[in-house]
Amino acid sequence: MPDERSEKSGLTTIAAIATPIGRAGVGIVRLSGPKAYAIACKLTDKTSFTPRQAHFCRFYQADGSIIDEGLVLYFKAPHSFTGEDVIELQGHGGVILQNHLLARVFELGAQQATAGEFSYRAFDNDKLDLVQAEAIADAIDATSSAAASSAIRSLSGEFSQKINQLLEQLIHLRLHVEAAIDFPDEEDVDFLSDGVIQDKLEHTQARIRQVLATAKQGQLLRDGIHVVLAGRPNAGKSSLLNRLAGQERAIVTEVAGTTRDTLSETVVLNGLTLHLTDTAGLRDTEDTVERIGIERARTAIEQADILLMVYDVTRDLVSESTPLQLAEQLFGKLPEAKRLLIIANKSDLLNASDDQKKAIDTDKQMREIGYEQVNVSCETGAGIDTLVTALCDKVGFHPPENSLIARTRHLDALKRTAEYLSEAHEQLTVFTAGELVAESLRQAQQSLGEITGEFSADDLLGKIFGSFCIGK
Repeated sequence: MPDERSEKSGLTTIAAIATPIGRAGVGIVRLSGPKAYAIACKLTDKTSFTPRQAHFCRFYQADGSIIDEGLVLYFKAPHSFTGEDVIELQGHGGVILQNHLLARVFELGAQQATAGEFSYRAFDNDKLDLVQAEAIADAIDATSSAAASSAIRSLSGEFSQKINQLLEQLIHLRLHVEAAIDFPDEEDVDFLSDGVIQDKLEHTQARIRQVLATAKQGQLLRDGIHVVLAGRPNAGKSSLLNRLAGQERAIVTEVAGTTRDTLSETVVLNGLTLHLTDTAGLRDTEDTVERIGIERARTAIEQADILLMVYDVTRDLVSESTPLQLAEQLFGKLPEAKRLLIIANKSDLLNASDDQKKAIDTDKQMREIGYEQVNVSCETGAGIDTLVTALCDKVGFHPPENSLIARTRHLDALKRTAEYLSEAHEQLTVFTAGELVAESLRQAQQSLGEITGEFSADDLLGKIFGSFCIGK
């Protein structure tokens, strides 16, 4: 928890393995705190280390036997990642060697670091703000090149700079409003109705909308979307999963009910991370195992960001039915248009006259009420690129080259900030209520400050840093 970390920070020395456990050329044990330098001296039998220089050393047990040999790097406070004295011990990357080295460091007075504690100390010592700290974890967990680049930009402070500029605008705006309240008769000018404050407020609202739009793209880059493929048995769901994944992940046969359980795969297409879930075909069945699979399919359908309803154009529609009627029949009710994308599989088998005309007319009718159908052929691959483009359009994924990584909590804070600014605008333009304008602006500033950590509850910090890896 953050309060416990705050009590420890600067008082205890923490240590952890900072590289993945396993067989490798190099393994790093990191220390941070007031005893880090002394521990390194005792561990290596050296009397001093020059900051930011690599020192080749042997690492010794208490009885003088050698644990390992490697490099020692010393970063003197405050010029280190955490702002404290930091030591990095670079030995060989074997599990046993790293654990022996870490155990010896504990004997010499260090304590096991908790998840994210190094990054928390950097945040606590003002070496980075909360957005930059989160960007560390996002860079490590990135599933695409675009997400990794965006995380590094956030880590370098670009996102924080945008937020800080907005905070400065809000503070400046609050000063004008407070002055208008405190000096209402100054020079016989009504500051609340002369248009200056309104212009500044509307400019700030426009900037918030721009940053919010950028953050939405950043959230999609970071989190991707959960896409569930559903439909009748043998509609082509598993074939579509294999096409999107670029490999044979799902078993495909002509036997109905081949897919008995959900199957998940993560792919990156056009820069967008798709968490794909193939499901059992939806139908009535007496097969116990298949029924369990169908129940799991319905659970996945309820949790999907986007639902791909796959149907066989040669079989699944009777003469009087439409894809939307099929969707209503399969799912119990018609899903919202923003969640549903209809996939007409085996479109290459439509004949050149009546079938194609009917398909075109049906697609036009669905678009008129907000639904969209994409014609594909899982056999030939036709229409797959159109499907990927339609998915990106459905969720509004079109990130600029300089996009920045963002999290759900950032979007929530920005939305609340926009709402408070809207309240302030109404109080100003409709009621000319200076005190209420000032209060709404204060709440807007506090919401915006949550993003960088200027205003953050301890339980929020605990949740954020608790999701980090131990050595970070």
